[in-house]
Amino acid sequence: MRIITGLYKGRHFDIPRSFKARPTTDFAKENIFNVIGGYIDLDGADALDLFSGTGSITLELLSRGCATVVSVESDRDHHAFITKCIAKIGASNCLALRADAFRYIKTCRRTFDFIFADPPYALRELPSIPSLVLSGNLLSPGGLFVFEHGRGHDFSQHPLFIDHREYGSVNFSMFRR
Repeated sequence: MRIITGLYKGRHFDIPRSFKARPTTDFAKENIFNVIGGYIDLDGADALDLFSGTGSITLELLSRGCATVVSVESDRDHHAFITKCIAKIGASNCLALRADAFRYIKTCRRTFDFIFADPPYALRELPSIPSLVLSGNLLSPGGLFVFEHGRGHDFSQHPLFIDHREYGSVNFSMFRR
């Protein structure tokens, strides 16, 4: 896993072979962050990474200058890996939580300028995630929510949907409050 650009550009982290999570490919990550840059300036933004998995997006957000990043991952080993990576780059503006993303969405009382969610593609509740995130007050006015998902889902009818990008089998739906 590699950080694409920013303060920690080029840093590599070896993901343990035992991990179930798959990081967003470098190709997809680089392209979607180019698109995101057209919608929001991440420098100084408060960001939330739900279903953090390997922490690839969390690290990219830190590298791109986010003021704060909250990383939410329920798996014990993945959370420990994310925490280790954050410590390795010396980022003090990141809170890595070992928590259930659904519970976090329901109980969080702060807002974020940018939210990224990359749940397991086979997750039964996956279709409900955009509405759960956008129905609360998690996303600041003018904020951007990027949702990574597989090919079998179309969120273009959601009232806050603004864009869709596909890179191989990786799909991103974007929403703006």
